[in-house]
Amino acid sequence: MSSNKSFYITTTLPYVNAEPHVGFAMELIQADIIARWKKLDGFDVFFNTGTDEHGQKIWQKALEVGQSPQDYVDEYAENFKSLVPLLGISEDIKFIRTTDKNHKEAAQEIWKRCEASGDIYKKNYTIKYCIGCELEKTDSEIENGRCPIHPHLELEIREEENYFFRFSKYSQQLLGLYDRHPDFVIPDFRLNEMKALIERGLEDFSISRLKEKMPWGVAVPGDEEHVMYVWFDALVSYISTLGWPENARNYDKFWVHGIPTQFAGKDQVRQQAAMWQAMLMSAGLSSTRHIVIHGFINYEGQKMSKSLGNVVSPQEIVDEYGTEALRYFVVRELNQFEDTDISREKLKTAYNASLANGLGNLTARVMKLAESNLPGPVSVKSRAFDKEAEMLLDKFEIQKAINHIWSEIGNLDALIQEKKPWESKDKEVITDLVLKLSHIAHTLSPFMPETSQKILSAIEANKMPDTLFPRKN
Repeated sequence: MSSNKSFYITTTLPYVNAEPHVGFAMELIQADIIARWKKLDGFDVFFNTGTDEHGQKIWQKALEVGQSPQDYVDEYAENFKSLVPLLGISEDIKFIRTTDKNHKEAAQEIWKRCEASGDIYKKNYTIKYCIGCELEKTDSEIENGRCPIHPHLELEIREEENYFFRFSKYSQQLLGLYDRHPDFVIPDFRLNEMKALIERGLEDFSISRLKEKMPWGVAVPGDEEHVMYVWFDALVSYISTLGWPENARNYDKFWVHGIPTQFAGKDQVRQQAAMWQAMLMSAGLSSTRHIVIHGFINYEGQKMSKSLGNVVSPQEIVDEYGTEALRYFVVRELNQFEDTDISREKLKTAYNASLANGLGNLTARVMKLAESNLPGPVSVKSRAFDKEAEMLLDKFEIQKAINHIWSEIGNLDALIQEKKPWESKDKEVITDLVLKLSHIAHTLSPFMPETSQKILSAIEANKMPDTLFPRKN
C-alpha cells in the first residue's frame, strides 16, 4: 500500500553473549504487533532489530571459548536472526549488526558531531562498574554493594583515562522534551523515573575504553588508543539501520518525519530515554518520539538467569505449543509494563483455557454450524478493524487490546448460548455469528497472523477448520 504516512519501530539490540530468551522474544513480538497494525492502518513501516556485538562481555566470552571476537559474534548473531521465523515476525524486518561497516562509520560520524558541539572531553576517573550492564553505577544505584540487576556479579573499581560525554549539559533540554511529549516514555511512571534522575543531577558518562585493555569496539576517530564505549556505539544503530548519514532521504522519511518508536526493557530507560536523546541533541539530530518500556519475566519466583539454570527459551515454548501460542502468551498472559512470574504449569493452563477451549472451540462451533446449515460461504464485505482495539494499539496498549479481543470472544460464546442456533437452524443468526467471528479474526491479525488467516480461510470456504489448538494434557 502506498502511503505518505511513515512509521519507524525498533527493538533494542540484545548482546550476543548468550542464547535468546523469552524476555527478548516478548519485546520482538510486541514490536511486530505494532508494526503489523501500522501497516494495516496505511503506514509505510520501517521495522528494525539486530544484535549488539561489541563491549567487554563479548570480548571476555570470546577469549573464554578460544575464538576471535568476530567469529564468536558471527555464530551468535545467527541465533538471533533465527528468531524472526521462529516467532512469526514480519519478513520485511531489517536486521542490523553493530559490526556492520556502515554502522561503525555512522557511530564515528555521531562522535565527530558531538565533539564538534564541544560535548566530548578526556579525563581520568574512578568508577564502580557493572560488567553485566556495561554501565558505571552511582551509589544511589547500588544495593548491598552490588548492581540490583546483576547481584551475582561483583562491581569492578576502574581507574583510567577515558573520553567523556557532557551528559550534564542536557538536563534542561531533556526535561523540555519530556514536557512537550507526556507520552514520550510509556508507561508514564517510567518517564517520571527519568525526571527524578535528572532532578538528582546528571553526571557526564565515559564513552571510550583503552584499546590495550579492551580492544573489541569501534575505533575512536583520531585516537588509535581508544575504542568507543559499547553503549555509545550501540545506540547509534537506531539511525545507522536507516543508512544514515549517507541515506538522508530514508533518515528524513522515517526518523525526522515519521514516528520513531523504540521498544526496550525496564533496565534500559536511562540509556534509551536520556543518554541516547542527549547524544542526538548534541549531534543536531531529531529525538525519538516514543519509547515503550516492558517489565521483566521471572520464572517460578526467581529472575531468569543462566547461572540459576531457569532460563526459558522461545524454542522450548514453540516446540511445545507452537508459534501462535507463544505470541499469545507474551502479549496477553504477561503483564506488559510490570514484571510477571511464569511457570510451565501457568502456560499450559492459559493455553487450554484461552486457546484450546476459548478461541479454538469458538471457531469450531461457529464453522460447524455454518458448514451444516448455510448453502455457501458468508459474504464478508467489511474487513474493518475493531475500533476499541485500534484506539488501544495507537497508544501502545497491546495487552489491553488483546484483552478486548478476548472479551469479544466471550461475548460471541455467550450469544451462541443465548440463541441456541443448533436447535433453531436459523440461517440469519448463523450468518451473524460468522460475521462476528470474521471481525474477531481480522482484528486478531497483528497478534496471531497465522491463526487469523486460518479462520478467515475457513469462513471463505464455509468449512470447519482442523483443530486450531489441540488441548494439552
